[in-house]
Amino acid sequence: MRKIEMFKENGFKDKAFSMLLVHESPDFKIINFNFKAGQSLPVHAHDLDGQVSIAIIEGEGEFLAENDQAMPAHTGDVLVCDIRVPHGVRATTDMRVLVHIAPPI
Repeated sequence: MRKIEMFKENGFKDKAFSMLLVHESPDFKIINFNFKAGQSLPVHAHDLDGQVSIAIIEGEGEFLAENDQAMPAHTGDVLVCDIRVPHGVRATTDMRVLVHIAPPI
């Protein structure tokens, strides 16, 4: 068993989002992304089978999809999709995000 204190281990950066690999195993990967207001993870997809979940831990923003489609993203919201489906995130306030990927890429 292992405890990770994400808020202590991963802060915010002014020039780009910050990233912390929280966990990686043969079964899944967990990554913490922190975005300052206005920062984003551009829409992208992965050419493999699996799923991704994107959970908003703190803050406000948008879940992004292809063709500039966006859905509001608030604290407590979770987006789940196949990892082949284009996805991204944009922060409108400082935002902490927890991403789960299974199987890990």
